Amino acid sequence: MEYQFRDIERKWQKSWKDLGTYQVTNDPGRPKCYVLDMFPYPSGAGLHVGHPLGYIASDIYSRFKRLKGFNVLHPMGYDSFGLPAEQYAIEHGIPPAVSTENNIRNFRAQLDRIGFCYDWSREVRTSDASYYKWTQWIFLELFDSWFDRHAGKARRVSALTDIFEQDGNAAHPCPGDRSLRFSAAEWQTYDERRRQDILMDYRLAYCGHGEVNWCEALGTVLANDEVINGVSERGGHPVVRKKLRQWYLRITEYADRLLEGLHTVEFSDSMKDMQTNWIGKSFGAEIDFKLQGGDAHIRVYTTRPDTIFGVDFLVVAPEHPLVPYLITDGQRTEADAYLEYVNSRSERERMAEKKISGAFTGSHCLHPFTGRPIPVWISEYVLAGYGTGAIMAVPCGDERDHRFALHFGLPITNIIGSHYDGVEANPTKDAILHQSDFLDGLVMRDAMAVVLDRLEVTGSGKRQVNYKMRDAAFSRQRYWGEPFPIVWKDGIAVPLPADQLPVELPPLEELHPGPGGEGPLANLPDWKHFHGGVREVNTMPGYAGSSWYFLRYMDPGNDQAFCSRSASDYWGQVDIYVGGTEHAVGHLLYSRMWTKAMYDLGHIGFDEPFRRLVNQGKIGGDSRIAYRIRGTHQFVSAGLKDAYETDEIHVDVSMVDGVVLDTEAFRNWRPDLHEATFLDRKSTV
Repeated sequence: MEYQFRDIERKWQKSWKDLGTYQVTNDPGRPKCYVLDMFPYPSGAGLHVGHPLGYIASDIYSRFKRLKGFNVLHPMGYDSFGLPAEQYAIEHGIPPAVSTENNIRNFRAQLDRIGFCYDWSREVRTSDASYYKWTQWIFLELFDSWFDRHAGKARRVSALTDIFEQDGNAAHPCPGDRSLRFSAAEWQTYDERRRQDILMDYRLAYCGHGEVNWCEALGTVLANDEVINGVSERGGHPVVRKKLRQWYLRITEYADRLLEGLHTVEFSDSMKDMQTNWIGKSFGAEIDFKLQGGDAHIRVYTTRPDTIFGVDFLVVAPEHPLVPYLITDGQRTEADAYLEYVNSRSERERMAEKKISGAFTGSHCLHPFTGRPIPVWISEYVLAGYGTGAIMAVPCGDERDHRFALHFGLPITNIIGSHYDGVEANPTKDAILHQSDFLDGLVMRDAMAVVLDRLEVTGSGKRQVNYKMRDAAFSRQRYWGEPFPIVWKDGIAVPLPADQLPVELPPLEELHPGPGGEGPLANLPDWKHFHGGVREVNTMPGYAGSSWYFLRYMDPGNDQAFCSRSASDYWGQVDIYVGGTEHAVGHLLYSRMWTKAMYDLGHIGFDEPFRRLVNQGKIGGDSRIAYRIRGTHQFVSAGLKDAYETDEIHVDVSMVDGVVLDTEAFRNWRPDLHEATFLDRKSTV
């Protein structure tokens, strides 16, 4: 007799559901074990094979712990807000709410057929108003907080205003504007707009201006991975960098605590290394180079102040605020053309670029010790968001600077003697310094402290700790996300009271961008104009809801709080968290920061969300690529791609037989591909 496994599966799965076998209660009398999978995006037609790879392992572990007498919390839900779900809806021509519901229904059916032991009574969906009410509430908690560096924790903004009224900000430098200084008397003279602007520069959730990838033809902002070589992945339209108002989380204030916390959790060494490198803590100096013939100066950050006498040129980021003033009339044409080129490229492309490029500004600055004129260049390899947006270039000791100097024929000063061979830079710290004025004869390591002391004595520099990590962008010019509980009145961001939450996402049939790069919600005037002000029309990013969902599972039916303190005290940290390494410097860092902030504010009793993290690895697979001639609708075969300037388009493997593309299926795949033509060695299709 054939084994009727399907019948047996259906029988027992029905029994588990009817009896509530896997439902758990918050039972302080039993030892707990919290096992969590990273919940999926319901953005496609169903689960992919990578999902159960991790889910099966956690399911086995949950069953084992349950048999050992533990009260096992093993929940599941859906990360249903964000760009993936919105893109799926746009591609299929249906509203995101409808497509998300359909996809979740299919996901659930597939998960049920596999027979996982999830407690479905605790299911969460980040796009449900009952859930994102608390995402909005947590945002308001962050908006009402600042990071006290002396206490090493978040505190209420009201405490900061008390400090300003008594002492000004002398003891609390402004993280958003390090040059800001004011006394208590000056604070008293500021009007409400000025005070709120200052407080915004301290808040953990704050609004500023940031550069985005803007596509005029598509009328929208694009994510970095939607931009290829300065054009949109969809349609090949030109993309430029544009400044728009953006919300951010001041995660940089938690950099040290995020590093320290890695010593208290069971993450793999490689995961810890990824987060450590992303945070990128470094020790060095900020040095001011005075502009020749003017009063302004260029401030650079360097981890190698010992190489100060090897500086042969300065390089500033194309976005540096001094660039318009640095470009002389004689260099205007060349510099402007270069800036236009850089403006079409995403930051990711710039960071990955191997080709050397740049433009001379025509200006010089003066060496802080010798007064020697030093030329100032612009190049895309310097990013405005790291350090000061300007570097001092030492070609004999830095390979990137060395290649730049050789490419443009710039002089190279050798300060490390035989350690520099003229062919490659040498970043050694063990050479004895030459041609280095008062540092001559010192080993480079020993020279660092000498230079730092001299810089501070002369007032031309100071010791500085820097971080590669930047504040996290927290707004999108998109529709399918949490609305901000903020109303703008006279230029001031006014938070809505908690009793007006949730601010529900209004229905919208057509997802067109708003005017001037604003989000689609700007197209709803009746919704946008609210109580004498204007609602924030951007929405929160996909990671907003996923930064705290592990807390909601503990108490999902609570309509009075995001999670009761008794529930979070019982379940505590997630004991084992299973998911992919691709979230190392995104979701995992944001979750850790949110947890620390909620701990600081007294809402929970632990400051790390996940005690142990297990990465399940990836399932490999084939990828197929089509090559589009840049700026056209024509595609060429792999054998011809080197003859043209092309952009790569990843193709669904279902349209490829081996390496042969089904051109008709490709044309019908997406609207922007309808006019595609194909060129191979034999003919044009």
